[in-house]
Amino acid sequence: MPQNLDAVAARAWSVLALEALGQAREEIDAINVYPVADADTGTNLYLTMESAARAVEAAFTGLDPARPALAEVVRAMAHGALIGARGNSGTILAQLLRGMAQVLPDGAEAPEGDAYHADGARLALALGRAADAAYRAVAHPVEGTVLTVARAAADAALAASGDGRPHGDCATVARAAYEGACTALDATPGQLAALGRAGVVDAGGRGLVAVLGALVGALSGETVRPRAATGGHARVGDVSDAQDAADAEDAAGAEECAAPGAAGVAGPAFEVIYLLEADDAAVDRLRARLDPLGDSLVVVGGDGLWNVHVHVDDAGAAIEAGVEAGRPHRIRITHFGAGDVHTVRTQPPRERVQRVQRGIVAVVPGDGLAALYAEAGATTVPARAGEPPASGELVQAIRRAHAREVVLLPNDAELRHTAAAAAEQARSEGVRVALIPTRSAVQGIAALAVHEPDRRFDEDVVAMTSAAGAARYAELVVAERQSWTTAGICQAGDVLGLIDGDVAVIGREVAGTAGAVLDRMLAAGGEMVTLVLGDEVSAGVAERLEKHVRDGHLAVDTVLYRGGPQSPLLLIGVE
Repeated sequence: MPQNLDAVAARAWSVLALEALGQAREEIDAINVYPVADADTGTNLYLTMESAARAVEAAFTGLDPARPALAEVVRAMAHGALIGARGNSGTILAQLLRGMAQVLPDGAEAPEGDAYHADGARLALALGRAADAAYRAVAHPVEGTVLTVARAAADAALAASGDGRPHGDCATVARAAYEGACTALDATPGQLAALGRAGVVDAGGRGLVAVLGALVGALSGETVRPRAATGGHARVGDVSDAQDAADAEDAAGAEECAAPGAAGVAGPAFEVIYLLEADDAAVDRLRARLDPLGDSLVVVGGDGLWNVHVHVDDAGAAIEAGVEAGRPHRIRITHFGAGDVHTVRTQPPRERVQRVQRGIVAVVPGDGLAALYAEAGATTVPARAGEPPASGELVQAIRRAHAREVVLLPNDAELRHTAAAAAEQARSEGVRVALIPTRSAVQGIAALAVHEPDRRFDEDVVAMTSAAGAARYAELVVAERQSWTTAGICQAGDVLGLIDGDVAVIGREVAGTAGAVLDRMLAAGGEMVTLVLGDEVSAGVAERLEKHVRDGHLAVDTVLYRGGPQSPLLLIGVE
């Protein structure tokens, strides 16, 4: 019986693609020399696919044993990739998935009832639409990149499907696409000088091969192992060091890439990425505005939501262009530092950072808290409102800690599964990781206060876990709408006091609500109160709260910190 693509197979594809990119991430990072040798293509693809896979799982939530339609699943995958796209490669992957989503929902109704499927011909057309969409998204397409690999995959799929006629099942078409992509990937060093000089295949194309191999696995049940590049070039899996690849590119391409009179520095200094809410006409104007500002311009999306990626010297101008076009948000600006990416090296390559014995990695909301944690020796991961860090970001932070042993503090109950996945990944890389299930940044502060790096690892983890567990926590937030809570009905604009995650107090202003929360928490005892104040909390309110504790609770000390931008309104810890 021919194998068709349905909602369940699409879900399996998202899971297998994430696994494949996770396994190949370091290898892909290592061969990343184009468009910039920043050694992060594999990581960006993984983070993009992780966001896509999360969206697919959300499409299935609450439906078991029923299934969503294929249309819903592929649109969820494309949307998840769009909002989570990282880097040049991740942005292009998001557009490839969006192109497929525009075709796959048109499949015929399946015998099961409300689920939809796509046959081999429809899958081939979808891959073709994906390649077309990716080429259109890139301001200046270059052959020998992931675009070339995507086009070759689409052409091979179309041939296997009988030029779009109902011939061949999806597994056959997917395997043809995979084989076509492998062949095209093998040829990329001969198409792009930067790849030929470094002796590697295109990193983005290698990532797409992994994603297509996962599609074959989802449709056929086979395990597709990465195929080595041939044709006299380096095997894809044999490049062991990203720095070597980057050094090769820098050395060979310095004279070619350097701008005249640039004092040895070539290319834009910043990578700017943001989501943009805008109409099509405004995005056309945005492309025209951004193109002269830099390079690597990729704009993907549609239906009012876009992901914008560009390398520029003037990051402010790139963001201003987005403001003129619509509403930019989730703005990320990465500076290409000296001796990295676009910059031509004039000094010998930096030595590898020596591993320390123990490190702390913590998810922290707000720049002020991040500075506090960093001062205590922690490697921090920002917690942005509405944008929880993915497991890939936590794994990257664990690597940045350069430690043999790492204590991981997620500081959020919702991150427990994400943190567990990151810990497992790091352990597979040889790092000893202990996950302390902190649910608030104030519990993390309590854990850090007893951290002793010279103590045995197990003893240190036990002490930190005990301190975090003994710290009760609360948070003040402002209600966005009328709703039922465990403390009664709240109105939009009310100040809510959450103790251990549940609404316990509903008030009209910050000081009064915080005072009521403190009284409830201290009724059970306590020796130390920690207050982390957001930017909206005035110095006067802070003084009132200190006085409230001092006057009403003898022998209880109060410590105040400023959370800074992105920090919650008020965090409270009681130990």
